[in-house]
Amino acid sequence: MGERVLEADCASCVGLCCVAPAFVKSSDFAITKPAGQPCPNLGADFRCGIHERLAESGFPGCVVFDCFGAGQRISRETFGIGQDWQSAPEMLGLLPVVRQLHELMWLLTEALKLAAAVRVHPKLRAELARIDHLAGGTPAQLKGLDVDAERRKVNPLLQQASNLARAGTPKADYRGANLIGRKMRGAALNGASFRGALLIGADLRGADLRRADFTGADLRGADLRGADLTGALFLSRSQLRAAVTDT
Repeated sequence: MGERVLEADCASCVGLCCVAPAFVKSSDFAITKPAGQPCPNLGADFRCGIHERLAESGFPGCVVFDCFGAGQRISRETFGIGQDWQSAPEMLGLLPVVRQLHELMWLLTEALKLAAAVRVHPKLRAELARIDHLAGGTPAQLKGLDVDAERRKVNPLLQQASNLARAGTPKADYRGANLIGRKMRGAALNGASFRGALLIGADLRGADLRRADFTGADLRGADLRGADLTGALFLSRSQLRAAVTDT
């Protein structure tokens, strides 16, 4: 399997993320939009008319969204050039399916970068190839796929890779914890697990987050300024865009 791009390439997509999901007017979105209806900012060329000023226009939720390359895969491969959600509306329902599969692929790819987890690299590669094969299925196959079941198959392997990479650290366990607004400034959290944790608005300024596991953590508004994220695990670009950072 060649190396697949696991980040959004909007120029190769037909604006699926601007149509498929529902928006609710909130701090993340300036409007309410039902699922399947195009955002009024989407142009006829399937490009966002306010892409360069999304946050200041009231759409920070769009800034932090990442389809992990699912949009262009559906547009270019599953259906093919020349089709879009108007001619093939069924592609809209496939975006959340392929996006979750691509997110799993991104996590597996990140795990393969962990030298400390080398003993599970063969299994990681096998799972990466398997999930990529599933993501390349026909529309009917993708529609019938149990993504949660696939995630349950992959998660133990990802957890094993994480444990190997965090060996020798305190490994505090905050999996699934509600840490919304928590004051953790300067805390020693090296090797901590924040898998699935809610860190919305948490104060993590200057915290030691070396080799911490951020799989699926919600970092919206979390203040990471001055934090040491050296070797942080499974920390995506979209998570960093959602947080307050030094850059």
